[in-house]
Amino acid sequence: MSTLGVTRRRGRELALQALYQIDVAGGVAHAAAELWRHFDEAETTAAPEDARAFANELVSGVAGERERIDGLIAAAAEHWRFERLSQVDRNILRIGAYELLCRFDVPASVAIDEAIEIAKRFGTDESATFVNGVLDHIAGVVGAKEGRP
Repeated sequence: MSTLGVTRRRGRELALQALYQIDVAGGVAHAAAELWRHFDEAETTAAPEDARAFANELVSGVAGERERIDGLIAAAAEHWRFERLSQVDRNILRIGAYELLCRFDVPASVAIDEAIEIAKRFGTDESATFVNGVLDHIAGVVGAKEGRP
């Protein structure tokens, strides 16, 4: 994996942790600030500035497009009520869907593959397959499979 790939993977993981923290705190956005402070203070888990910047872009982007993203996820997650999705899976899907919708510098296949790898690391045994299916469906709906403008 390239240096950019490693940085972006770490950024996605940080974004997942921040979005999860926001969910746990009941949608309180300052929860993400507390998470960043934690990473600043803990030398062993400190993240490179580039990864933190990318994570901030993802968290802000998901927040700005959250209603649309959650609607796409709910429509794609057949037989699952949105509220019943695990917080980890839901936030991995939010990041992946945001990248499919708004990050034209990231190919759809990369956005989906990254989400799958993060789901393998942070989710359950079924998370990777579930994330793959939902994001593949969303990519088709938003036209991300055909290429980027």
